[in-house]
Formats: sequence, structure tokens, C-alpha cells
Amino acid sequence: MVELSTTLLNELLRSLVYDMMMEANVDKERESMNIGSRIRYIRQEQKRTQEEIAKSCGFTKSLLSKIENGQSNPPVSTLIKIAASLGVRVSDLLEEQSAQTTVYNSVKQYEDQEKWVETNKGYSFFAFAGERRDKLIQPYLITAKKGNVKQHGFTHEGEEFIYMIKGEMNYQVGATQYTMLPGDSIYFNSLEKHLLIPITDEVTYLAIFTQKTDDKK
Repeated sequence: MVELSTTLLNELLRSLVYDMMMEANVDKERESMNIGSRIRYIRQEQKRTQEEIAKSCGFTKSLLSKIENGQSNPPVSTLIKIAASLGVRVSDLLEEQSAQTTVYNSVKQYEDQEKWVETNKGYSFFAFAGERRDKLIQPYLITAKKGNVKQHGFTHEGEEFIYMIKGEMNYQVGATQYTMLPGDSIYFNSLEKHLLIPITDEVTYLAIFTQKTDDKK
């Protein structure tokens, strides 16, 4: 049996401790990332360029650069396109996933404004169960204020369910516009162009998205 010298053993221990510290630092960095940083991290891990991702999503490299640098918070529909291009789920872009089973969200979590993402389209959203891995659906709580929402139609892969909670709004899917009050709901193919138009000063609704992905994990 070969005996390790004290010097060699110490070197091995130092190397092991160093590797553990480096891995812990990487985990901390990923935990502190915002949406743009996560997109850039995943893209660079896949050794793909901004031009490639932007082209597959149907928008400019300049927009993707602004998103990655935190200069623009994209709407959910844009996140879905980016996630699909990267072969991940939207939840992978929102925060570090750690849970594999049940995820509980207390009311205190979505009352915390720091947990909300304010988009460049004039509405904000809270992502439920953001830390849940490999979700088949992604539920959001969305708020929008009259006069702030940019009248821009959205299209993306998947299907969508909307449940009205507070206020009144018109929600257009394709050529049809629906007036929605608390308790009303709508289910549609997300490839149809859709947009929201608040009628009251502020509206709140639950939105649940499905997403098609080609898993590359």
C-alpha cells in the first residue's frame, strides 16, 4: 500500500477546498443574477451568439443586448421566445431552480414588490413557483395600469389561460375582443395575436402559460 506524504496530502486537501469554494462562488453568482444575466449565462454556456438567438426569436441583436445588460425587462411573450431558442423553460430564466417537488408561495411573497418584474410593455408580473424545476406550466400574477400598457400584440408558442381577479379590461385574441370582469376567464392558443386593454385604472389577473421546449439538458 502506497502511503501519501504529508506534503502531498496537504496539497490534495487544499485543492479540494479550493474547488469547493469556487463551486460555491459560482452558485452564489447564479443566485444573484437577474433575468438578463441568466439569459447571457445560459447563452454563453451553449457557446451561442446574440445574433443567433435574436434571429431565431425574430427580433434584433440590439434588443437582446439591452435585455442581457438589464436595460430592458422583456414581456412574458419575449421570455418565452428566448427560452424556446435556448431550449430551456421560462422559469430557468427567472431564478435558480432548486425544488423538484412541491413549491409553496405565501401571500407575503407576492406582496413583496422586489419579487415583481416590471416589463417594458407597461405591466408587471410575479412568477409563481419560480424555483420549481422542469415545470410543464408557468403561472403568473399580472398587474397593469390604464395608460401605462403599450398597445402591442403578443404571439408565442403554447397555450394560455387568463383568470380575471380585479378591475375590468378588454382582452383581444385574434380579431375578437372580450370584456373581462372578476371571475371571467379565457383560454386560447398563444400563437393567436393577443393584447390587453385596461378599462379601470388598474387590473390584476392570473395568467397560466404552457411552453413547448426541446430539452437540451
